[in-house]
Amino acid sequence: MAPLLYRLGRTAFRHRLRFLAGWLVLLFLTGGGFAAFGSHLDSEATIPGSQSQQGIDLLERSLPEATGVTAQLVFATPPGATVDDPAQRARIQKAVREAGAAPQVAEATDPFQTGTISADRRTALAQVLYPIKRDVLKDSSVTALEGIAAAARSGGLRAEVGGTIYSTAGMQVGIGEVIGVVVAVIVLVLTFGSMLAAGLTLLTALAGLAIGLLGLMLASNIATISSTAPSLALMIGLAVGIDYALFIGSRHRAQLADGTAAEESAARAVATAGGAVVFAGLTVIIALAGLSVVGIPFLTVMGLAAALTVLMAVAAAITLLPALLGLAGDRLRPRPGSRAARPERAGAGGLRWARLVTRRPLITIPLVLLALGAMALPALKLDLAMPDNGTADPASTQRKAYDLISDAFGPGNNGRLLVLVQTRDGDPVRAAARVADGLDLPGVASISDPERGTDGRTAVLNLVPEQGPRTKATQRLVRDIRSRTPALGAAAGARVLVTGSTPAAIDVSDRLRDSLPPFTAVVVGFSLLLLLLVFRSIVVPVKAAAGFLLSAGAAFGAVVAVFQWGRLAGLFGVATTGPVFSFMPIVVIAVLFGLAMDYQVFLVSRIREEHVRTGRPREAVLTGSRHTVRVITAAALIMFAVFTGFVTTDDLTLKPIALGLAAGILADAFLVRMTLVPAVLALTGRGAWWLPRWLDRILPNLDIEGATLPRSSRAKGADQDIDGGIGELAH
Repeated sequence: MAPLLYRLGRTAFRHRLRFLAGWLVLLFLTGGGFAAFGSHLDSEATIPGSQSQQGIDLLERSLPEATGVTAQLVFATPPGATVDDPAQRARIQKAVREAGAAPQVAEATDPFQTGTISADRRTALAQVLYPIKRDVLKDSSVTALEGIAAAARSGGLRAEVGGTIYSTAGMQVGIGEVIGVVVAVIVLVLTFGSMLAAGLTLLTALAGLAIGLLGLMLASNIATISSTAPSLALMIGLAVGIDYALFIGSRHRAQLADGTAAEESAARAVATAGGAVVFAGLTVIIALAGLSVVGIPFLTVMGLAAALTVLMAVAAAITLLPALLGLAGDRLRPRPGSRAARPERAGAGGLRWARLVTRRPLITIPLVLLALGAMALPALKLDLAMPDNGTADPASTQRKAYDLISDAFGPGNNGRLLVLVQTRDGDPVRAAARVADGLDLPGVASISDPERGTDGRTAVLNLVPEQGPRTKATQRLVRDIRSRTPALGAAAGARVLVTGSTPAAIDVSDRLRDSLPPFTAVVVGFSLLLLLLVFRSIVVPVKAAAGFLLSAGAAFGAVVAVFQWGRLAGLFGVATTGPVFSFMPIVVIAVLFGLAMDYQVFLVSRIREEHVRTGRPREAVLTGSRHTVRVITAAALIMFAVFTGFVTTDDLTLKPIALGLAAGILADAFLVRMTLVPAVLALTGRGAWWLPRWLDRILPNLDIEGATLPRSSRAKGADQDIDGGIGELAH
C-alpha cells in the first residue's frame, strides 16, 4: 500500500494543477446538478417484514385516506368558559372551516359533529386530513395551518396544531455548528502554528464534504433519501474530513521541519499517514455500510449517505491535499527558530505524557478501566423509543397540542392503534366487531366502531390505550394484543394486523434492540481481523476492540445521563427527558468504531514503525507517542467541537447521536488511545508484537507504515538524534 500511495502523492504534487482542475470540475458538476434538479428528501420510515408495515401496506390499498398525514387542531377555553359558549363555538367552527380550505387539505372534521369534545366541555379536537405523504406536504401548508390557529386565539381561547405533519428537523446549520467549525480552525492554527497549513487542511475537508453532500442531494431525486441522512453525513463528513487532512498535513510539516524536500515530504506523508487515513476511512465506511444488515431502509440510507462523505474525505486527503501542498511548496516549511522547526520541542508534551503513563503501567491501566467503567455505568439504564410530538420543545405548538390532548382526552389519544381486519369472503365489519369484543383488555381505554374499507374486504378499528405512546405499558399492550389476534382472527375468519404510528415505532425499537448485539459482534470481529492484518499482532487487536467497547459504553452513559436523567440538560438544550431515540446506539457504535480506529491506526502504526526500525519496544512507544499525541489531541478536540456543535440542533434524531459521539471521542482519544494503549504496550513489551509463525506466513503484508519505502539520509540522521534523546529520557 505504501509504495502505491507514495506514487499517488508524488504525482498529485507534481501535476497539482491537473488534480485541482479535476476537483473543481467535480464540484462544478455536482453543484450545477443540484442547482438544476434540487433535492427530494423523504421523512417516511418503513420497517419491511414487520406487522405494522404489513398493516400500512394494506391500508394504502383498502383505506388510502388513512395513510396520509394528519394534523390536529386543539382548542381549549379559559377557566369558567366552555366550547359551547356561542362566541367560543363560533371561533372554533370558523377556524375549522378555514382549515378545510387550507392548501393541500382534503377535509377538516368539526368536533361538534364528531363528538371529539372533552368531558368537561372545555377542549375540542378537530382532525385535519391531508391525502398525501409527509414528504409531499409543503412547509407553506403547515405554516398556513399554524396561521389559522394563531388567528383563532382571542377571548382567552387557546388553539394549537399537532399531528403527524411535524417530523424531525432534517438538515440545517445553526450557530452551534458554526461555532464548532470556528473551534476547529483555532485548533488547526495552534497545532500547525501556520495559518496557511490550517487553511489548506480546512479547504481540503470542505471540498470533499461539499461534493459528498451535493452528490447525496442529487441522488435523492432517483433514490429514497431520508431527511435526516444529510445531517448525519454533514456531521461525520466534516469531522473526519478535517482529521484526515490534519493527519497527512502534520506529517508533511514535521518532515519539512526535518529538512526533507517538499515533494519528497508530500509523497512520504501520503504513503505513511495517508495509509493510516485510507485504512481508517475504510473501517468507517464499512461500519456505516454495515448498518444495512439491520434491514431498516431508513437506517441503511443514513449509513450509506454518511459513508459517501467519508469516502470523499479520504479521496480529498490523498489527492487534493498533496496537490495543494504542491501549490504551497516551501512556504509550509517552519521558520528557523520556531517551535515547529525544532522537533525535539514540538513533541515534548507528548513525550512527557507517554513517559508518565508508561512508568507504572500496572497503576495506569486499572485507573483508566475504573474511570471508563464509571462513565459507562449509566448505560445500564438505557431506555429506547422513537421520538414524537411529546419529545418536542415545550414551547412549540405541536408539544402544546400534545399536552392539551393528553390532559383533556387521556395520553393514549396521542398514540392510537389501528387494528385491521381483512376477510376473504365474509363481512369485514361483522368480523371486526367480533375481534373488538376480544380486545377488552386492561390498558385499553376505548375501541371505535369498525370502519369499512373501500375494497369491501377490510375494516379498521381505532383502539385508544390508557397510557402514552412511549410508555412501557403501551408497549406491553401492543404485544398483548398481537398475541391474541391470531386466535381472534381465526375465530372470525379474518386476518388481523395491528398497525399505526405507535406500533410502527415499537417495531422499529424492537428490531434495533434485537440487532444491536449481533451488529456489535460483527463490528468488533471485523476490527480484530483488520487490525490483525495491519499490525501483525495478537495483543494489539484485542486491546483495540476492548478499548472500543469501553468508549462506546462511556458514550451511552453520557447520553443516558443527559437525555434520560436530565443532568446538564439545559446546557445542551434538551427540553424533555425520557427514552432515547432508538437509532442512537447502533449509529453511535458504527461511527465511533470507525473514528476510534482513526486514532488507533495513527498512533499504533507510528509505534510499530519505530519498533520495526529499532526493535526496542519501550523506545518505540515513546517515539510513536511523541510524534502523534499532539496531532491526536488536536484531532479529538476538532471532532469534539464539531459533534458538540450538532448537539445544539433541533433535530431530535441527531441530537443524542451527536452527544454520544462527542463523549465517546473524548473517552476514546484521551483515556483509551493516548493512555491505555501506551500503558498496555509498555507492559507487554515485545509480546505486544508477537504473532504465531504459521499465521505470519499466511497474512498479507499491507505495510501502512511505509517500511518498504527508501529512507533519505537526512531523515535517518534526524531519527538517530531523536532516538538518542528519547533513549536518555527513557532511562
